[in-house]
Amino acid sequence: MTFKILRPGTHTTIQDDGRNGFYHLGITVSGAIDKKNFKLANIILNNNVNEPSLEFALQGPLLEFDGSKLSICITGEVNFDIIRHNEEIEEGYCYKIYNLNKGDKVDIKSTINSLYGYLAIKDGFDFNNIWKSCSINTKAKIGPNEGMKFDTNQIIPTKNNSAEVKIKQLRYKNERSTEIRVIKGTNFNYFSKGAQSNFFNKKFKITNMVDRMGIRLEGNKLENIVSSNIKSEGLIKGVIQVPGDGNPIIMLADHGTIGGYPKIATVISADLDNLSQLKPNTEIRFKEVSLEEAENLFMSYTKEINKYSKILNEYN
Repeated sequence: MTFKILRPGTHTTIQDDGRNGFYHLGITVSGAIDKKNFKLANIILNNNVNEPSLEFALQGPLLEFDGSKLSICITGEVNFDIIRHNEEIEEGYCYKIYNLNKGDKVDIKSTINSLYGYLAIKDGFDFNNIWKSCSINTKAKIGPNEGMKFDTNQIIPTKNNSAEVKIKQLRYKNERSTEIRVIKGTNFNYFSKGAQSNFFNKKFKITNMVDRMGIRLEGNKLENIVSSNIKSEGLIKGVIQVPGDGNPIIMLADHGTIGGYPKIATVISADLDNLSQLKPNTEIRFKEVSLEEAENLFMSYTKEINKYSKILNEYN
């Protein structure tokens, strides 16, 4: 059973939880940008929570199903239709299971006030792991499909499962915040007192330079009083580097493993999903939290995902 890509969308790839254990080889984790929505799609379908799914940005793909039966779920804030083989069009609702038959199409028209969405299928897509993950990193050309985003007329294989799944829908609302919580970075003291104050008290604007690798900000140039270049050090998702022009860059899933710009702060893990979905021209503020607060917030984030898993188990 397969999907044929009739329209690839802006940036459609396969993603899972990421590629761990290869930093020492210069290979970053990658994986789904919005972990919560990625996992919720699989939870709703009663899949393994790490089952690879299609991640799309802004405009998603138009897919035609060639098989007997298949169950899908789309998560995020997404405008999509199910086009049945008799040309009947169903308006799509996120966090809901749809059963497809041969010839049905899924038309993912756009994301809504966000950047990324996810399409998961029951039992998953049929791709081989590359270094223990199916995640595609287009910057490094790593992953299935020769490490490239999908294109028109390509065939996406699915695992051989023709069983229908009971229809269910999760009542879930994406909460968006422009207050981004951070802990101070290892080079915080490289910046002037004025820059430190501005970092926490002034707004920054997300520019159009946004992709899976990172987010460039502008609005308040941060004065470096030591050096704008340091010996290259390891990077993690969420770290905020400040190059010589004073405009911060937030690293996301496909970031490089090392970098030589000073690091003023790091976005806490619990806020990364929200941050990655904010559109260009959105103004954000940074709020400092302690390491202990960051750990507690991540525990709450994890418990929320587990809560939905428990709720959905009642359907099965």
